Amino acid sequence: MAEALIVFTSLTGNTEEMADIIAERLEQHGVTTDVVEVLQADAEELLEYEAVLIGSYTYGVDGVLPDEMLDFYEDMGQLDLSDKVFGVFGSGDTFYEVFCAAVDHFEKQFINCGAQQGGTSCKINLNAEEEDIIKLHALADGIAEKLKAK
Repeated sequence: MAEALIVFTSLTGNTEEMADIIAERLEQHGVTTDVVEVLQADAEELLEYEAVLIGSYTYGVDGVLPDEMLDFYEDMGQLDLSDKVFGVFGSGDTFYEVFCAAVDHFEKQFINCGAQQGGTSCKINLNAEEEDIIKLHALADGIAEKLKAK
């Protein structure tokens, strides 16, 4: 049975809710899923799973990674993830000029580490509404399909 790790950070609970939605959908596909808050995670743990997903909110008007994600992001950049399927999701606020840039940062980092994208990254304005849940399910479905093809 395939295994997935979802690492997230959440300031308001929105990104954590997204992680739970994705985890539930992956479990429906028979993918064993662990959901871990970033401060309880180590980037090396990504090597133990077939699929890895990162969820993060975007901080500030300049669209930077939250402080609690910085070390994880840098450590992740040192890994060879060429045999991994990845997904990225996150929350932001369209009020700001830069929307959900943390999603873009992590997507690029995964690609730089050689991982294979499992589905379209999800950028969610604030909390997940019905149409956003459809996108989160599609991300999970894409991850599950890539895992089955391996």
